[in-house]
Amino acid sequence: MKDRVILHCDLNNFYASVETLLHPELQGKPVAVCGDPEKRHGIVLAKSQPAKVCGVKTGEAIWEAKQKCPDLIVVPPTYRSYTAYSRKVYDIYTQFTSEVESFGLDECWLDVTGCLKLFGSGAEIADAIRRRVKEETGGLTISVGVSFSKVFAKLGSDLKKPDAVTVIDRDNVKEIAYPLDVGEMLFVGRSTKRKLNEMNIYTIGDLASAPAELLIRHFGKVGEKMHAYATGTDGDPVKCYTERHKPVSVGNGTTTPEDITNAGDAKSVIVALSEMIAFRLRNYGLKAGGLSLSVRDVALHSFCRQTSLSVPTDSAYEIASGAIGLLRKHYDFSARPHLRSITVGTHKLQPSDGSYQTNFFDTGNEKFSELERSIDKLREKYGYNVVRRGITIGTIFTCDSREADDDFLPFDKNNKNLYDD
Repeated sequence: MKDRVILHCDLNNFYASVETLLHPELQGKPVAVCGDPEKRHGIVLAKSQPAKVCGVKTGEAIWEAKQKCPDLIVVPPTYRSYTAYSRKVYDIYTQFTSEVESFGLDECWLDVTGCLKLFGSGAEIADAIRRRVKEETGGLTISVGVSFSKVFAKLGSDLKKPDAVTVIDRDNVKEIAYPLDVGEMLFVGRSTKRKLNEMNIYTIGDLASAPAELLIRHFGKVGEKMHAYATGTDGDPVKCYTERHKPVSVGNGTTTPEDITNAGDAKSVIVALSEMIAFRLRNYGLKAGGLSLSVRDVALHSFCRQTSLSVPTDSAYEIASGAIGLLRKHYDFSARPHLRSITVGTHKLQPSDGSYQTNFFDTGNEKFSELERSIDKLREKYGYNVVRRGITIGTIFTCDSREADDDFLPFDKNNKNLYDD
């Protein structure tokens, strides 16, 4: 059977690159896109190439980054701009193939097997895409890996940055991929790497040559999958958005800029989170039969409570009502520490058009649902904050565009350390 041709396209230093396009005066300077320290998100989210050369790393605190790079220019994230550029690049990909699978805002897999006669070899298609992205975005660059599997295509895009193409095929895979640390392979996290090292498996080549039975004995089905990834025999398809599996749970959480000191502020946070969750449920075509509330206090103690819903719902009103009920029942602000973060989750998901018992006398909730769907359309067109509930205005919680816009994209926020514990 003939090998597939898979591309993995990775936008280089995406957030920082967009900022330099929006602010040309930042070109060539060490730039870090950082969360707001006053909102407890004071870490580096992305950095420019000059900042990377200085040793600045994603995920470290701003003060640590500035110690390494005193001239570092710190800018806040503008997620709506990142969303717009991401969509523009996504549209370019779909002009080469309909088989495009997103992996966050800045990465995509493309299966170009069926269009080689139309556009040329995998490497030629990769070069054509690179040129178009650079021209049509005003300067964004991508690194592209070309291979016979998704995992090796991803590995290829990581090897040469920025603005490069790396081909890993059957002829050179042992030369290029096998000597690399096993932790470089997608889905092998720190914990899994540590366990593999204890088995004297240090490189991707070691993993490929290890008996599948040994890996299965230690890791179960995950071991079988890892072996298939390392040997390039997995055959995992590129899944476009409409083909993806529906989620088993949908939730949103936030750490607020200030401590949550009373039930009123907590209620406003829960309402805002519930609106985001309800939008996502409707976008997936799902309703939730259960919900959960998780809170963490200023002493970093956490608890989670769950409840079932009498009727599955995709209504923010119903989700918020249930979560607020859990808060009232299980948390007494007069006797317990102030809260630092709140997360609302939904589970027991089922299709919106599924068969379940409805409450024919509850016409008010249906009106709420119709209203919320109308608000969805406005937010998709004009942004999340075009319509807000009064309870969320003037409180310690404000929905920023990161939390809103990410939900409008047909992007799957996969856990890159899928096999990590």
